[in-house]
This record gives sequence, C-alpha cells and structure tokens, in this order.
Amino acid sequence: PAGSGVAERGVGGFPAGCNVENACYSLGVCAERTAIQKAISEGHTSFKAMAIASDMGDNFITPCGACRQVMREFGTDWDVYLTKADGTYIVKRLEELLPLSFGPEDLKK
Repeated sequence: PAGSGVAERGVGGFPAGCNVENACYSLGVCAERTAIQKAISEGHTSFKAMAIASDMGDNFITPCGACRQVMREFGTDWDVYLTKADGTYIVKRLEELLPLSFGPEDLKK
C-alpha cells in the first residue's frame, strides 16, 4: 500500500490519496495521482510539496513516471518527500525527479 498528500501554497490542509490497485494492473491508480486529483476537485491548483509513504521496507518510495508527469503539469517548483517504512525521508525537487521535462508552457497556443 502507498499513500500520498499534497500541500498548496498559502492554503492549509493536506488533501491525501491512496493507491487503488486492480487485478488488471494498468487500471490501478497511484496514490500521487489520487491526491492531486482530489486536491484539484477541491479547488487546489498551486502545489508546493508532496509526501509519499509506503511500507517498502529499506527502500525510499518514489513516484512512477506517469505520476511525475502529472505532478509536472502543475510546475516544477515543489518539494517531494520520499519516505521509508521506518519514517526516514529525503526531499527532492520535482525538477530532480523529472529533468528536462515537458510541460504546459511547451505547448503552442
């Protein structure tokens, strides 16, 4: 199991999400995307941090590529807290997790 939450700039609260697993793996939804979608549905759009937790033992949990791209849609100026089951964590900037990224500003209007 995994859980995640996002913090918005200038706003209290911490919309959280969990992974939703499915027998057909491609239909599952990661905790990071669930948290972002929940936050958006509650009117939040300017994120400053995300924390990701799991019971993966000695490994830090990291977002998958799809989650990194969804996070990127809301900018690169935020911190991502990657945790271990024992509560230790490291902090990475989103731009470290998804270097040379493609975002909304790259689309021609």
